[in-house]
Amino acid sequence: MKRIVFLLLGISICRLQSSFAQQLRLPDYFSDNMVLQQHDTVRFWGWADGGQQVWIKAGWLTDTLKTRASSGARWEVKLPTPAAGGPYEITVGNGNQQIIIHNILIGETWLCSGQSNMEFSANWSPITREQEEATGMQFPEMRLFHVYKITSDCKQMELRGRWEICSPQTIADFSAVAYFFGRSLLLHLHTPVGLIESCWGGTPVETWMPDSIFVQHPSLATSAATLPASPWWPVKPGLAFNAMIAPLQFIPIAGVIWYQGETNTHNPQTYAEDLSRMIQSWRNLWQKEFPFYLVQIAPYRYETPDAGALIREAQLQVYRQVPRTGIVITTDITGDTSDIHPKDKQDVGERLALWALAKTYGLNNIVCSGPLYDSMKIEGNRIRIYFDFADDGLMIGGNGKQLTDIYIAGNDQHFLPAQAKIEKNTLVVWNRQIAHPVAVRFGFSNTAMPNLYNRAGLPASPFRTDQWPVWQR
Repeated sequence: MKRIVFLLLGISICRLQSSFAQQLRLPDYFSDNMVLQQHDTVRFWGWADGGQQVWIKAGWLTDTLKTRASSGARWEVKLPTPAAGGPYEITVGNGNQQIIIHNILIGETWLCSGQSNMEFSANWSPITREQEEATGMQFPEMRLFHVYKITSDCKQMELRGRWEICSPQTIADFSAVAYFFGRSLLLHLHTPVGLIESCWGGTPVETWMPDSIFVQHPSLATSAATLPASPWWPVKPGLAFNAMIAPLQFIPIAGVIWYQGETNTHNPQTYAEDLSRMIQSWRNLWQKEFPFYLVQIAPYRYETPDAGALIREAQLQVYRQVPRTGIVITTDITGDTSDIHPKDKQDVGERLALWALAKTYGLNNIVCSGPLYDSMKIEGNRIRIYFDFADDGLMIGGNGKQLTDIYIAGNDQHFLPAQAKIEKNTLVVWNRQIAHPVAVRFGFSNTAMPNLYNRAGLPASPFRTDQWPVWQR
């Protein structure tokens, strides 16, 4: 009798396993309301029983795509996408089942990643300006994909998340920076926009990088080992990359926006190399040199002197050295340097969009950056500073009458507050106590909020002209 019971139970389990294996299934990303990148090829994939034929019918194609699931129960086809438009449907079948994906748009898809200032949404804290902008606004042609937080010690193929249509309700739990970036693209390009939010507050850059990088570069591994552990976010190299970035490699994207760096004030000395290698590793993953636009961290009272200044310098260095990058300056978005999360996410998102509109989409007459230091020239007891993105001239922002947060030094490396004046698109700096100046620092501290702008109303990036050691305890 027991044998019969066990036999019947075994048959039932086998039938259950067989039935489950034959179920046609798609990753979360391929679901209702998604946006696919226009004029590209999607590696469209899913699961079915091994050897089973799967067919795919996309609403914009006349032909039906066919393939067979592998012995590992996975199938994949290359799905070409048309010009922006929609809505469309995709139907997937295997003879036993049929899945229909509804309300698909074709447009511009951007990955939005980083730590808490990218993750920051209207639900975190009252954001008056964002809430006012969002009230009553519906953007059915903008879609939001929220990647769930998860980690892995090895690369994953699937991630968990959901697509939603942009509305005042859905953006309440979505990245405010990403929303304002996407809204600006939508309003300027008149093209559907898909935003993929894959971020995690508190995370260092190292966890968003493949761990193989740290095997190849021991100095980066040594630096990563100094990061303090946290019960709330991963710090180990590779954990977020494996689970929250690597699975996205099948999805064509237009580019990346990145807001991160605060946690790396613990180890700023390697941040430029870390971020540069992270960008390259992501481009290798997608096999595409997509644009990468990053945000400089905002003024904040970090415990370590000049740690924030060093991260901002590293971010500027990445912009200068890594092709197809852009940088957003945020020295003017906070009035409270005790708050590491500035509430003004609208200016950040819209400034990121300026880079995309000017450099990725080629719109004319857009100034995409504030003044960025280019070079200096010693003129007697004064130093003249030259800038990029200042062709139309410089100005003092706000209600100020004097330029602030500017210092000058001679060979003794002792910096003193400097006087400065604007001469067209250059800045002349001096201090009467220094007869032979050799270096200038501008906004180079954790909390500096300098007031130099270009005529487009965008703030200048902090910088220093020297490479002298910066004291840190």
